[in-house]
Amino acid sequence: MNAVSSTVRHLAETPRQPPWKVLIVDDEPEVHAVTRLVLGNFRFAERPLQFLNASSAVQAEALLREHPDIAVMLLDVVMESERAGLDLVRTVRERHGNQFVRIVLRTGQPGQAPEQHVIASYDINDYKEKTELTAQKLATTMFAALRSYRDMRLIEDSRRGLERVIDASTYIFSHEHSQRFAVAAMEQIADLIGNGHGALFCRVPNEPASRPEHFPVSAATGSFRGMSGRNAEEKLSTKVSASLRHAVAHRQHVFNDDHFVLFVGDARTRENLVYVGENQPGNDLTHRLLEVFATNISVAYENLHLNRDLLESQIEMVHLLAGAAETRSWETANHVKRVGMIAELLGQFYGLDEKTTNALRTAAPLHDIGKIGIPDGVLNKPGPHTPEEVVVMRTHAELGARLLSMSQRPLLQLAAEIALTHHENWDGSGYPRGLRGEAIPIGGRITMLADVFDALGSRRCYKEPWPAEAIRAFIIDQNGVKFEPRLVELLFENWERVNSVRAQLPD
Repeated sequence: MNAVSSTVRHLAETPRQPPWKVLIVDDEPEVHAVTRLVLGNFRFAERPLQFLNASSAVQAEALLREHPDIAVMLLDVVMESERAGLDLVRTVRERHGNQFVRIVLRTGQPGQAPEQHVIASYDINDYKEKTELTAQKLATTMFAALRSYRDMRLIEDSRRGLERVIDASTYIFSHEHSQRFAVAAMEQIADLIGNGHGALFCRVPNEPASRPEHFPVSAATGSFRGMSGRNAEEKLSTKVSASLRHAVAHRQHVFNDDHFVLFVGDARTRENLVYVGENQPGNDLTHRLLEVFATNISVAYENLHLNRDLLESQIEMVHLLAGAAETRSWETANHVKRVGMIAELLGQFYGLDEKTTNALRTAAPLHDIGKIGIPDGVLNKPGPHTPEEVVVMRTHAELGARLLSMSQRPLLQLAAEIALTHHENWDGSGYPRGLRGEAIPIGGRITMLADVFDALGSRRCYKEPWPAEAIRAFIIDQNGVKFEPRLVELLFENWERVNSVRAQLPD
């Protein structure tokens, strides 16, 4: 797979960052005043300080709950009690679970809290006696504390971001259809960066020499909703359209001040996905996470096509084998395909879930695979069978079930069940086991009706196709005998839609 070669960032200006929050905890008002005076013009990473003040451990704890993003706490030891500061350290680290705030212990009574004991026993980051804290040393202490806090937050944000990328990637890998795949990817990107004005996915040719005139939208959200099937330029500004064309021409992401474009390439197919979002996805960390996610989307998208190619090859082989087994000729190749399509439709009308109806479409064509073991003289006999030949023909149900049940694949297990039960009648008069009513698996009941409906309208060596009126009359006559009444009702309600399958795949 071709990887995206690079990323373009057009950042008009660096977004203004909020100030670092510093909590001063001391019961002496002069300490608060002096600290604010000394650090009033302090800057770290181009960000000033915002001071919060508490004169007791109780007040400090409340502020820490209210402001979980406090970066540094300058903490006195002796306040409402001789151990108030030390107890607060334990509360912050153990009860609150706050491992990020940098705690600098400042004491005017070092004998109350000896440095070696305190550093060894309490999770603090620095220890200073108030008498040694000159303006220069206080600034140095603040630089070290904020640098540590920034780096810890960056590591934590990266960890959480990667977890979200993994979760999002897992989610999109579970989608097997292109349209849902695109929507799922958009949803997960929006979750990674927060909700914006909207986003869209475009499909573009994967041809280096081509420069697409238009960018058809395959999925859209937010302000782009309703754009599916239309050209992206109808909605995009000139600026965003330029970024879109740049991303496609150079096969790279583009991050701008008010929008971004993710290029998602698939080397195996003739198309790529381009995601456009009209909001700026934050800082460099967010950009890197989006780049990682875009790479995962590319892998998932390529796997989607690989899986689809494999599935289509398997289905094609199923149809060829099923058609050949039916009469050991090509005259019924489309018959077995139609049986699968009709079974899928009937399953949908019946209220079966999508996974089951998809499986029916693939498994139902194998209903007569057991005919591969029936002698030609019996299978292709142009006239009625003798009683002895009928017995031989009926063995195809169990033979097919035995052949298919040797596989542990759920799809072939369903096909084995259908092969065994698609000649069981609703009233119990069928074969091979004389099952009755709902004791017949739903796959067998559906496939029986789909098979009879299509076979009656098809030409065979022993008959001409029946007209629609005769087919309807036969099904009505066998309603409640061969066929489940509910399925017959659904077939008649959707007759034209079911009958259209023959037009799609004529003999």
